[in-house]
Amino acid sequence: MTKIFCDIADIDLIKAFNKKKIVKGFTTNPSLMRKAGAKDYKSYSTKILKLTKKPVSLEVFADDKKNMIYQGLKINNWGKNVYVKIPVCDSKGKFMGEVIKFLNKKKIKLNITAVYNSNQTKKILKIIDKKTKVIISIFAGRMGDVGKDPIPEFKKSISLARNYSNVQILWASTREPYNYLQAKSLNCDIITIPPNIIEKIEKFKKIYKDLSIDTVVGFLKDAKKSKFIIK
Repeated sequence: MTKIFCDIADIDLIKAFNKKKIVKGFTTNPSLMRKAGAKDYKSYSTKILKLTKKPVSLEVFADDKKNMIYQGLKINNWGKNVYVKIPVCDSKGKFMGEVIKFLNKKKIKLNITAVYNSNQTKKILKIIDKKTKVIISIFAGRMGDVGKDPIPEFKKSISLARNYSNVQILWASTREPYNYLQAKSLNCDIITIPPNIIEKIEKFKKIYKDLSIDTVVGFLKDAKKSKFIIK
């Protein structure tokens, strides 16, 4: 079963989506935090953690090994449901293996983010234990944005992680509701989805006739609002 995590940092939306049974966790990042208006990273993050008992991924924003480790240790202490989000590489492309290995040895739950290929997955698996929980977030949507097919990389990564019961493969950067069906068909453990797409997934049971009616009604409403007339 592919679990849905909501990709959001807005407090009001987290309150609303935490009530949905379909949502099993939350993922955030510094960009989402900024968009949500967060000024103090710790206080804003702890507000989120008070709203839900579901897993919440909170990302470090340092760009060097020493400070990534420091931030990771601090973030881990903010709540029992925290997954510390670590980028697979720094801004210069250096693999953050030492950071991942250090925090994993401390039994800290990790979400390794910005992963794009199975070679990165292989490097991560080589340095972690087989007990502490690790999520590997593969950015499908961003691959598609630049004309790359993410499916082969998912298949390889899922195969590599088969012997690690503590590792979950996550479909990240979802672009459309259909991606959920793709993630399910691949047996991804998790897919992280923005709120507007989750709401569309909740309508998956609609039949074609209903979709046609909804579409036509929408066109009619907009035509009336624009007061269109053909003489």
